[in-house]
Amino acid sequence: MTTPKTWHITSTSPNQTESLAAKLAGNLKGGEVIELISDLGGGKTTFVRGLVRGLDSTDTVNSPTFKISNVYRSPTLVINHFDLYRLPEPGLVSYELSEVMADDQSVTLIEWAEGATKVLPKKRLTIKFEPTSEHGRQITFYYPIDLTYLIKGLEE
Repeated sequence: MTTPKTWHITSTSPNQTESLAAKLAGNLKGGEVIELISDLGGGKTTFVRGLVRGLDSTDTVNSPTFKISNVYRSPTLVINHFDLYRLPEPGLVSYELSEVMADDQSVTLIEWAEGATKVLPKKRLTIKFEPTSEHGRQITFYYPIDLTYLIKGLEE
């Protein structure tokens, strides 16, 4: 197993976080799994909103905390957004996760994935949000070398 690569950036506003995610969306090919890590209110849903917008979807993005998952459609990809906050382990959701993660025409975003690490692929992008101020976030990307293409152009 190789050591994951890391890249980080500081976002000073929700708009900047959305813009970063929209840039990342331009690098998606389909089949990617993205794990989002932060405390409550850490910027995960803001990031998803930017990513969905960056894929030219007009769907409204909401946190799926009470529904477990949301699906957003874009002209090119389906975005599956899971929030496992209320699940200590994925149980039956692991079957749905496995199915959507195997679809190369979709992107899977997972919040609060700690209980689902057994079903997550090793080849995934993990994004961690850490507060630096009221609206500021240090955003760190952890990724295997195979997913380096996702980071290209983000620093511009």
